[in-house]
Amino acid sequence: MDFNFNSHRSPIYSQNGIVATSQPLATAAGLKIMQNGGNAVDAALAAAAALNVTEPTSTGIGGDVFVLYYENKTRQVYALNGSGRAPADLSLHRLNKDGFTNLPPYHPYTITVPGACAAWCDLNEKFGRLSMTDILTPAIELSEKGFPVAPITAYFWQPGAEKQLSRTVHGNELLLDGKAPQVGQHFKNPGLAKTFRLIAEFGKDIFYQGEIADAIVSVVQNAGGCLKQADLQDHTSTWETPIRIEYEGKYIYECPPNGQGLAALIALNILKELDLKSTKALSAERLHLQIEAMRFAFADGWQYIADPKTNPAPIEWLLSSDYAKKRAASIQRSKAASGILHGTPPAISDTVYCCTVDSEGNACSFINSNYMGFGTGIVPKGFGFTLQNRGHNFSLDPNHPNALAPKKRPYHTIIPAMATYADTGELFAPFGVMGGFMQPQGHMQVVVSMLLDGFDPQTVLDLPRFCIEPAIEPHSIALEEGFSFELAAQLTAMGHSIRPISGMNRAVFGRGQIIMNNREYKTLIGASDPRADGCAMTYL
Repeated sequence: MDFNFNSHRSPIYSQNGIVATSQPLATAAGLKIMQNGGNAVDAALAAAAALNVTEPTSTGIGGDVFVLYYENKTRQVYALNGSGRAPADLSLHRLNKDGFTNLPPYHPYTITVPGACAAWCDLNEKFGRLSMTDILTPAIELSEKGFPVAPITAYFWQPGAEKQLSRTVHGNELLLDGKAPQVGQHFKNPGLAKTFRLIAEFGKDIFYQGEIADAIVSVVQNAGGCLKQADLQDHTSTWETPIRIEYEGKYIYECPPNGQGLAALIALNILKELDLKSTKALSAERLHLQIEAMRFAFADGWQYIADPKTNPAPIEWLLSSDYAKKRAASIQRSKAASGILHGTPPAISDTVYCCTVDSEGNACSFINSNYMGFGTGIVPKGFGFTLQNRGHNFSLDPNHPNALAPKKRPYHTIIPAMATYADTGELFAPFGVMGGFMQPQGHMQVVVSMLLDGFDPQTVLDLPRFCIEPAIEPHSIALEEGFSFELAAQLTAMGHSIRPISGMNRAVFGRGQIIMNNREYKTLIGASDPRADGCAMTYL
């Protein structure tokens, strides 16, 4: 089968910095900071704050953050875990006592400590150049003056208004006259501007010990949750050693567990043993092998990814060549395997990812999320942001490594990625694909298209994707429009159950950003996913 896919956008080429986000105004905020002397970290933080304003359907300071930062002068990659923990008073015993056999997705018990604010401030303190006041100014101005709501954001605001915001006491702070804003309507968020002004003046302490903390605890407890002041005060971000594998002459970096980046690396390691070069891009044979490798990776990830303080994953073993060979040997080239219990919850597009590279060659791969859209939809009164529902990811099986426990971090879906040239350590690309459990699948598909097929970043993001689904049928695969009927039939013959996806439902396939460094020409190449409202952009 010959499949000629034509990209619909052109990549951005630059010898200065590039910012790539899912909202044009957030990209503009990052570029403004970069032009005012900020580095890649400053620009990423400004973009993240602006995304909180313009895309609250996915992200916010009431959620969590993971970051990979590439420092050009040392050629080192640093990982920041900005995820929060369960309240000290939340336990399986409490849930059993309250009659829960599973947690409703928006229940206040799903609220873990928001880690974003601490992560923003800690990242700025360690690697930033400008003050948080400078960095947050564009987002404050956007919040106060208002902005026109973009089409895809407006589409997802509507169900969020119905399922989350309209059912919470202060959810109207993120609505217009009680309703979701329409495409092009101007939306102001003075409460969020207030939040950012306080953080700019007083730092993270105001969020975890001051008046913002008071508002968080009050609204959660009034809603029936158990988050307390001490839970917020005890929160810390953690700097960690990133995990990596070598693939096609590049080191691919991910944050270690409790994030699911490990699953992406396991899948890529398996693919190294399957002679993918003998297959054609977007062919049924290629997709089948990628799907099967990802299934095995999910099976391992769901078993081992948890809070490393309580259940450390055997990372060295899972990423070993011997283990990859063993897993690859179980994959048949023309038949879907049976009995793989990948245990993957539903894929959803609920996160924002942005990446930045500055003129000095530093790079930031940055991901921020509420989890399910607006998270719980619970808004601390007067502060204009929602609280995440990340605790919904805990297992309620007491014997599972990811079992809910007090002060424990849950299995986390949000994962930034970074690639370097393996021979020199030079930057190759910060990249990411946001969207729940699609993310490791997206990372794997992006890496293969970039490194094995040599496609430019924009083509890589424009290409149609697959997504393994947790349907009742054991081999359910969502297949994006752009793949042929012939290919779908071939995958069906191999034992996969194919569900074609088109239109706005394509959000299931995630939304990515890439900035690639062509070291031969000393040129940056930026790209942004057409499944989102955003863009990649540079400056003069």
